[in-house]
Amino acid sequence: MIACYAAGGGLGHLTRLRAFLHTLAVDDEVVVLSDSPFAADPRVSSGWTVRPASTRLAALAPDELVVDAFPAGLKGELARPPAGIRVTHLARLLRWDAYLPLLPADPPRFDRTFVLEPLDPAHEAHLCAVSAEIAPLALTDPPAGTLDVRGWLVVHSGPDAETLELLAYARDMAAMEGADPPLTLVSPHRPDGLPAGVVHLDAYPAGPPGPGVERIVTAAGFNAVRQYAPWRDRHRVLPFPRTLDDQFARAARVRSTSR
Repeated sequence: MIACYAAGGGLGHLTRLRAFLHTLAVDDEVVVLSDSPFAADPRVSSGWTVRPASTRLAALAPDELVVDAFPAGLKGELARPPAGIRVTHLARLLRWDAYLPLLPADPPRFDRTFVLEPLDPAHEAHLCAVSAEIAPLALTDPPAGTLDVRGWLVVHSGPDAETLELLAYARDMAAMEGADPPLTLVSPHRPDGLPAGVVHLDAYPAGPPGPGVERIVTAAGFNAVRQYAPWRDRHRVLPFPRTLDDQFARAARVRSTSR
């Protein structure tokens, strides 16, 4: 059995874990340790069992522990697991200067670390020091239906204020280009104050864009940037401040490769 530690409250950890399990063709029993309200959604879960993030590993006795994003947990709460459990870490870009003070004096060690995108050099150096093996991994999502809509897509899972800001950014961009495309918002819920004329679509996973999609507008989160990389020519990102995720550095990378 595999236990996956994903203490965050949103969709990001779960989407990444879903892709990881698919990429490695994992067919073992999977238990996800998460307090996210999305974790038990059958569209997200792919059949895994959900337990609170505080669940003790000794009570589960997994063969493997997968630690997503934060090498010692979201707040540095993750201690070394009991002996005999293989530990895998999924590493994505962090604001390492902000996360470093959260590391315990005796941080978790990993049997293997998969690097999912370029990291801060100090972050990567730490992972090299605590990992028996470290290697890049390109994630692949399970197959999903095409988003067969016309016009521009805005994709975001919230909060509402950010969703509305993305919509305003899309409208401003369209106005500067002299365009007036239909707008479709893909989001788990309809935000308060959704502008008239914007179609809301609760679609998870947000599958590949159909031929009628002219532009894709998202934040600069890891999953959005990764999933829409094949459509970089029509993908625009607006980074948002995060305590630990460096969306601004990721957005700069996207823009540098789009020229």
